[in-house]
Amino acid sequence: MARCAFMLAAIIAFAAPLWADDEQSKNNGKNVILVVVDDMGFQAGCYGDKVAKTPGLDRLAETGTRFTRAGCTTASCSASRSVILTGLYNHATGHYGHSHGYNHFSTYDNVPTLPVMLEQAGYRTCSIGKYHVAPEYTYHFDQYRNQGIIGGSRNSVMMADNAVAWMAEDDERPFFLYWCTSDPHRGGGPGGFANFNNKEESPYPGVERTLFDPDDITPPPWLPDQPEVRAELAEYYQAIARLDQGLVKLLDYLDESGHADDTLVIFISDNGPPFPGAKTNLHEPGRNLPLVVRSPDQERRGVVCDATADWADLVPTILDFCDVTPEPAAPIERRENVGPPEIREKRRNRKRVPVEFHGESFLDILSEEHPDGWDETFASHTFHEITMYYPMRVLIEGKWKLIYNIAHQLPYPFASDLYASPTWQGVLEREDKMYGVRTVESYVYRPKFELYNLEEDPWETNNVATDSANQELLERMKKKLQNWQVETDDPWELKWRYE
Repeated sequence: MARCAFMLAAIIAFAAPLWADDEQSKNNGKNVILVVVDDMGFQAGCYGDKVAKTPGLDRLAETGTRFTRAGCTTASCSASRSVILTGLYNHATGHYGHSHGYNHFSTYDNVPTLPVMLEQAGYRTCSIGKYHVAPEYTYHFDQYRNQGIIGGSRNSVMMADNAVAWMAEDDERPFFLYWCTSDPHRGGGPGGFANFNNKEESPYPGVERTLFDPDDITPPPWLPDQPEVRAELAEYYQAIARLDQGLVKLLDYLDESGHADDTLVIFISDNGPPFPGAKTNLHEPGRNLPLVVRSPDQERRGVVCDATADWADLVPTILDFCDVTPEPAAPIERRENVGPPEIREKRRNRKRVPVEFHGESFLDILSEEHPDGWDETFASHTFHEITMYYPMRVLIEGKWKLIYNIAHQLPYPFASDLYASPTWQGVLEREDKMYGVRTVESYVYRPKFELYNLEEDPWETNNVATDSANQELLERMKKKLQNWQVETDDPWELKWRYE
């Protein structure tokens, strides 16, 4: 049975509308912490990595559920965060890529977002660390507690201190904490991971250095095994160890305060590691990411689940846990702010309707290893930076994965930081023919359709889209992918007919 990807918030099934005047009727008093780290793959002890030092994440997995096939819907920081906070694919909300600087992508004004929906339901909400969505009034939080954090959102310990101080305030309302590190994203240091091996003083007070020897690291198959790659990975692992220290402080507070008994904790990464072949890619290293969840209500602990949950499922899951049905909202329309004033006003005053999501709650499957109906997922990537246009749409159905490279006539573009990385510059300087397990040519020049059997070919090197034995499968999956684009209001669906 294929999982349905288009669910209403109302599927959470409440008997009475929850936009009544009684504030207490709007939620069940439970709390939520959503941890979003930046550019992390499966480099964690709980995911079998023998090098990584992640006691906090490992502890969360031991007491909750670790997903193995979950992932983002778009492999780019800002666009992915828009999905995380709306439950909608970013092609439907206009948040096609980065929101900051000259990129200037943003979500349509009238899209309901998680912090606003929870605030309407009586929650106090707080954002700490990386934000990276727009506009602020659409993604508004009650509080932004970033004051006094030396080193900014790479200092997870001071971020956790601010979070604990906020959670411990005398306030009867339940809380929603959105806690987002900038680690392990590139930024500073020789390889770009804010490395401070050779500095006498830490730029992140309270954070302990955890050093890694490049000789002890074996790059994963999708990366080349070269000295500069190992050196970058050593810095990358240091950044992961740095972010985990803040997670430990958050978990300690929940245990010590008793809030472990009424708080849902979700740990995710926005997209894959910041190396060519992962981030900005919808190949598995960029899409298949850590999802570790601990609910106080789950029946079993230490569960390993193979459901193909994705980041569009997060909002429905959190609302389900909180017993919240969002207030009705105006239908989303792309041209909300286009046209004469009287037309714009008419659009804004349209009849309000129940809020819809593209995902569904995974709360009920946290105690299951192989839940029925969770073997299908979709993904949609269009931009990273505005100069990096390469729209891809993906369908995963059981062991099969279809990638539709809409702009396949173009060479695959590079995010500016990935192109400048020692890893990619080494490939260019040596004029390498191979990049990990794939050729450089196949990485840069891609066909219109890629079809992979992920069980037999987990690194996606054998495209079987042209095999005669797979044509019936290919055509059926193409049709399902196109139908999904129609149902989720994807403007790029037109490309099936126009190009």
